[in-house]
Amino acid sequence: MAGKKRRFGRVRKLPSGRYQARYLGPDGIDRPAPHTFETTRDADDWLAEQQTALRRGDWTDPDAGAINFEKYAMQWVAERDLAATTDELYRRLLRLHVLPTFGGLDLDEISPPAVRSWRAERRKATGATTVAKSYRLLKAILQTAVDDEAIRRNPCRIQGAGKESAPERPVATVAQVDALADAIGPRWRLMVYLAAYGPARPEEQAAMRRPDVDLDTPGVWVRKAEPELTTGRRVEGDTKSEAGRRFMVLPAFMARDLRRHLDWYAEKASDGLLFVGEKGKPFRRSTFGRKWRKARAAVGLPDEFRFYDLRHTGHTLATRSGATLKDTMVRAGQSTEKAALIYQHSDHERQREVAAGLDRLVQSEREKASGTQRARRP
Repeated sequence: MAGKKRRFGRVRKLPSGRYQARYLGPDGIDRPAPHTFETTRDADDWLAEQQTALRRGDWTDPDAGAINFEKYAMQWVAERDLAATTDELYRRLLRLHVLPTFGGLDLDEISPPAVRSWRAERRKATGATTVAKSYRLLKAILQTAVDDEAIRRNPCRIQGAGKESAPERPVATVAQVDALADAIGPRWRLMVYLAAYGPARPEEQAAMRRPDVDLDTPGVWVRKAEPELTTGRRVEGDTKSEAGRRFMVLPAFMARDLRRHLDWYAEKASDGLLFVGEKGKPFRRSTFGRKWRKARAAVGLPDEFRFYDLRHTGHTLATRSGATLKDTMVRAGQSTEKAALIYQHSDHERQREVAAGLDRLVQSEREKASGTQRARRP
């Protein structure tokens, strides 16, 4: 039966008695409704909605979202110029937490209720921080799909779901830092001190070489970072931010440890690595991790205290020694573009003053501890 002519679209009655609606899209393709209608009025209402969307510029190709999410997500990751560690993190989050639920769906099949159910299930199965990271990744991918006009709206609409509320990190005392340095052994003690009093990130220490050390100041240049992926492969690259490339002026008491480490443990070549294992190879995260856990247990620190927390210890002690927020940001190499403008005024001379303050604080704490021990002796 021929359909009744309308100013927009067409409606025809099917042999089943139901009605089919279709219209000519702006792309020149004849677009049928995704389902049939019980009455002509229902069909007319659907056509009116499509016409309104066209007039408002809200119309999207109904077939645009028919793209497999897994394929789209993996292409999304591949097209970004990500640091190796970020690329690895995104792929792991997708593999373990996102794709098992959404991998088999098309983009336009992912709905707000489906996202809410997925997040609720993940919160029961894993940590809140991992769930927040996974949600942010899913939301970012689907926002790109919106920008690509593959879907009309982002189904990730849960207020605050991407925020992380990490607990306050623990802080070690000067005595505990010394005890960790002793317990981890002479080959690795400098790593403990650089993490606490630099403060240097593990991946920054992995890239340090002999020419980076200044025994006169004393201090160490941070020029690169070499994070280790879960596969064991080291990736040479830039520091975490522009501010990460810096000269760390160290407390004077570390001069002895620096000199001793260069003489005894650093790679012998003129451009040799500062930290290598017993066999002369770049240290592995797994091997160092075992030594760290043993040292931590020997000192009596909780399992939650990570090697990375020595940086937090360094921040706290530097502040106690008189460093301003600007100074601690420069020492730690933490900065966004906005922060760089704020913290750029902490110059080299000021960093010497901060390091001297750290030196006085550490020496004072050591003297107090030594005096207490002498007083306890019979």
